Amino acid sequence: MRIVSYLHENHARGGVLLDDTVFDLERLLKAACTTPASSVRDFLSVHGTEMSSFTSGVARLIDQNPHTRVGARSALRLAAPVPDPAKVLCVGLNYKDHVDETGRALPEYPDVFVKFASTLIGPEDEIQGADVSANLDFEGEVAVVMGRTARHVPEEEALEYVAGLAPLNDISARDLQYRGTQWTAGKTVDGSTPWGPALVTLDEVGDPQALELVTRVNGVELQHSNTRHQIFPIARIISYLSSFLTLEPGDVIATGTPQGIGAKRTPPIWLKPGDTVEIDVEHVGVLSNRVAEY
Repeated sequence: MRIVSYLHENHARGGVLLDDTVFDLERLLKAACTTPASSVRDFLSVHGTEMSSFTSGVARLIDQNPHTRVGARSALRLAAPVPDPAKVLCVGLNYKDHVDETGRALPEYPDVFVKFASTLIGPEDEIQGADVSANLDFEGEVAVVMGRTARHVPEEEALEYVAGLAPLNDISARDLQYRGTQWTAGKTVDGSTPWGPALVTLDEVGDPQALELVTRVNGVELQHSNTRHQIFPIARIISYLSSFLTLEPGDVIATGTPQGIGAKRTPPIWLKPGDTVEIDVEHVGVLSNRVAEY
């Protein structure tokens, strides 16, 4: 199942994307005679433990309830799959080749930093930040969204708590990032982090540790790896994070980027207004955003 948020009267509503058509999530839940939820985060909070049963029956539910149709995807504007997560957690230095290009030692534990919901934008929004940073950089990543509350979760059970995956572009303002020892300034520029277009459940994705990940800038491939090369696999990341904080439905975890970032190229490649960045994750989708003019 592919879950989206679409804009209706300036509000984000949850939807299900089937082929190229969006169906309203709240209407589908009402048709299923279960607790309705208009937003994706509310849906996960109420129905996250029932995701597999809802997913398996959603195509039949849609077929039986054509009134739940909103319209073609091309006629709608999509927001970030979860526009309002309580937490946006990010793992840095999670591919060995990226660690090598930074000159750092291999981490013993996941290197965790945070973003804020104010940084997140949708799949059709323009990337902000070129007006405040001369060194705007791309980082193609796989984002994980939690579907259930998780605390002290064993690694072997961690994927049961996942609602789905989505492409994410961890845009970084390198000049701001490198001004100090903390990364916050370079990672939290308003409106700088696109993700989506859809949250894809694991039954469609398959093995999350066997996904090709590609980043293109203006059609040129600059990053290419596979999630099997992650130092800390997704299940271990979830288990580790849940050992010291409570993960909630709708929380987003960005799982790291491979080598090829603009900052480590000779000469460096910085994003410019008008550039288009694509993050392509196998079985999950393609995220494409333009860097805003200023």
